[in-house]
Amino acid sequence: MNSKINTGLLAYGMSGKVFHAPFVSTHSGFNFVGVTERNQKQAVKDYPSVKSYNSIEELIADESIELVIINTPNFTHYDYAKLALQAGKHILVEKPFTATSAQAKELFALAKSVGKKALVYQNRRYDSGFNSVKKIIESGKLGKLVEVHFRYDRYRNEISPKFFKEEPYPASGLSYDLGPHLLDQAICLFGKPKSFHKVLSKNRVDTKVDDYFAIQLSYPNDLNVFLTASMLVTDIQSAFVLNGMMGSFSKNHADVQEEQLLKGIKPTDEKYGIENSADAGKLTLVTENGGRATQFIPSEKGDYMGLFEAVYQNIVHDVPYPITEEDIITQLEILEG
Repeated sequence: MNSKINTGLLAYGMSGKVFHAPFVSTHSGFNFVGVTERNQKQAVKDYPSVKSYNSIEELIADESIELVIINTPNFTHYDYAKLALQAGKHILVEKPFTATSAQAKELFALAKSVGKKALVYQNRRYDSGFNSVKKIIESGKLGKLVEVHFRYDRYRNEISPKFFKEEPYPASGLSYDLGPHLLDQAICLFGKPKSFHKVLSKNRVDTKVDDYFAIQLSYPNDLNVFLTASMLVTDIQSAFVLNGMMGSFSKNHADVQEEQLLKGIKPTDEKYGIENSADAGKLTLVTENGGRATQFIPSEKGDYMGLFEAVYQNIVHDVPYPITEEDIITQLEILEG
């Protein structure tokens, strides 16, 4: 393989335009070769040198492409990932990797058998808020953690026109849409839970899929982690709340990367990934005399480029990828449980 990884995108909707193309086009280790566009040919307007393929099969059959980014609807991930691996490609697959843990194990085994990498795109490990939470935990300032809450809320009372999100296909519903983000963050910080309890519900008129979930993860030393997402919250709650023996930390979800990328700001721009100072996290600690001391902690920089750097290092230099197969299998076992 050359030092640059020839890369193809399977779709050029929002995911392709916002979360992938800006990174593979600016990271020095990738060569953005092409994208599948069945109807409208939009990619060339943004990237004049990029080739547009009429079908996914045509892109995968291109022998020059070494890495295929699978950013198609959830229920297609398994089939396209298998097709790409069998064609001798490395794959980077959007969350959720597959609908079931059995499918994930099959793909990981197939990747090993053909000598290719099967990697999962979990970009929320590179959010500013999550980076701030991770730093606070690693500092030890909160003492022994007792209770952790991660939330991802929005208000969308209508049924989405995106059929693949609203029909009961495999890996549909809010639990498979936002659950992989929250579960991956929890698993990254705390590992595999010893047990879990999950609640799903359907609340919107005529909905066919869940639009609310709550998952409780139980860990050793009586640590409980609560993951919640809802499509019906008008007063958005704190995205991160951590309570420990010596203090508490809370933080809203204010990562700016998606908003910046939608505006055309490049990952290489100086202000990329830097949150508004008003969105700093709140740290409250117990003082020596039993009082309380509160300070506001500026957010860490968010940078999804870190994920693409990890992909590059894993494919080219075999550096371990931070999102492990075990992480993904644990995630899927909880989602399907």
